[in-house]
Amino acid sequence: MRRLLLALALLLAPASAQAYGFFTHEAIARIAMLNVRPETARAVRAMLRGAPPLLQTPECKVATPEAASVWPDCVRGLGDRFSYSASWHYQNVDVCKPFDPKAACKDGNCVSAQIERQVKLLQNRTVPAREKAMALAFLIHFVGDLHAPPHGGDRGDRGGNDVKASYGPVTAKWLNLHSIWDSPLAERAVTTPPSLFRVYSADERASLASGSVEDWSRQSWEASRDTAYALALGEACGPEPTGPVTVTPQAIEKMVPVQRLQIERAGLRLARMLDEAFDPGKAFVPEKRPAYRGG
Repeated sequence: MRRLLLALALLLAPASAQAYGFFTHEAIARIAMLNVRPETARAVRAMLRGAPPLLQTPECKVATPEAASVWPDCVRGLGDRFSYSASWHYQNVDVCKPFDPKAACKDGNCVSAQIERQVKLLQNRTVPAREKAMALAFLIHFVGDLHAPPHGGDRGDRGGNDVKASYGPVTAKWLNLHSIWDSPLAERAVTTPPSLFRVYSADERASLASGSVEDWSRQSWEASRDTAYALALGEACGPEPTGPVTVTPQAIEKMVPVQRLQIERAGLRLARMLDEAFDPGKAFVPEKRPAYRGG
């Protein structure tokens, strides 16, 4: 009953507040900040405290890691100013074909490429403070996005947005396969005991935060194929549904542990990325390039 009431409460929230639930992005940021090095935590908080006058987005808060975790979604509502970043939040790698992230990442316009780019911007000693603050907010957000399975793989249906669905007995106009993973399922994963908010052991961090960004992309793609689509449709690459699908309570029970694992991974991998981005030993000054002469 508690879980049903939670789902019903989510239905009362505006659809715009559901993007990989603000609650979930904040949870990932919180896990990360509990597991970064103390000097990293101080540097991150100091940079974000100074960010509001630099970024000038009073509608979209950014002064804390939790606020920064949802800032990139918020600024997408500011019109042309940040419209260039829309394709950075996902990569639609076809779950019914061999894993090929490059095909879904033209000119670096996908979430995995942008994670690596933001780290480099933070490490680059010549990047101005405004761009570093923006890179930090994007990094915190994009690590979360990459670990949301529908952001990492789909069937040509905009990450499941075109698959109308119900969450058990709960239905609503805004519910689809993507929004279910972004909102009620993610909220349930975070609130299911035991708590995700703790300092993880060195062995846990080594295991859960290991691998490259491409490895993480593959895991998200596999979770999309083997869990999000397979459990909702009965067969990941079967016929296209002709109407709304029902994500059954039995399917939800199997999805929750996968979602929890992805959130844990995201938090600890974000901690690793932040430690690398703020490691003084990895800061660099880029080599000068020949002057551009046009043509």
